[in-house]
Amino acid sequence: MKRRNFIQQTAATGAFIGLGGLSLSFAANTKRHITILHTNDVHSHIEPLGPNDPRNPNMGGVARRATLVENIRKENPNTLLLDAGDIFQGTPFFNFYGGELEFKLMSKLRYDAATIGNHDFDNGIDGLYSQLPHAEFDFISSNYDFSNTVMDGHTLPHKIFTKDGIRIGVFGLGIELQGLVNDHLYKETKYLDPIEIATDMSRILKEEEKCDIVICLSHLGYEYKSEKVSDIKLAKATKNIDLIIGGHTHTFLEKPTIETNQAGKPVLVNQVGCFGLYLGRIDFYLDEDNNVQGEGVRIKV
Repeated sequence: MKRRNFIQQTAATGAFIGLGGLSLSFAANTKRHITILHTNDVHSHIEPLGPNDPRNPNMGGVARRATLVENIRKENPNTLLLDAGDIFQGTPFFNFYGGELEFKLMSKLRYDAATIGNHDFDNGIDGLYSQLPHAEFDFISSNYDFSNTVMDGHTLPHKIFTKDGIRIGVFGLGIELQGLVNDHLYKETKYLDPIEIATDMSRILKEEEKCDIVICLSHLGYEYKSEKVSDIKLAKATKNIDLIIGGHTHTFLEKPTIETNQAGKPVLVNQVGCFGLYLGRIDFYLDEDNNVQGEGVRIKV
């Protein structure tokens, strides 16, 4: 297996760490650059928070995020935009439009994929299904078995993107719905063990599909004091994931956490809070031998 070194730099919020964060020898041999942008737990926050918000005045909003994303795409066309779930619920926009506006705006921003969070079932599985025609991007869900539901066949277990010849495999994990969501809302959806599914999905993507980078879109939560499966546990329990983009716990990380996987390799784990206040950015640099180095930062919206 090719060596993958992840270098992470401390940076002020909203600043981007460039090639200066990489070793000179690696930077000199760098040929390709992949950028991953991500959001999580936006919760129907279309507009910025108000000027009188006690914690985050005038922050967020889809329009500002769109400007940031477009500027980054101009800087690096080899960019993916991903979401880690809980797109729905949190403002009157969801109460009035049931998710239509959220999906339409994400489509305008040209999201490449999203996974499904527990709040995305708040109008029931039928409500989620009814909004799918407004989503011009794929939903990736690997550990929800939607057999015998209206969502059957409308999600992907994984997807492979190719940017500048680099194969990027993405799979998605959702949190256990029982006890968190009323069972009449998710109906016959079955929850499958996320670590088992992640082990299988990442192996398929890395070994069979020969992906250079494997990304997990997770709505499991960053970390718990209990034995509950989290992104940190997932990183330690698997061996083929390069990046975990998290959600659910509204964890504001200034920079990605680096964990060591079962093979002794580093894994980046990132999450950017909630409500679209920040945009996550991870940059991967690949040399002539497809060795990978990565670094990350959050950008204030």
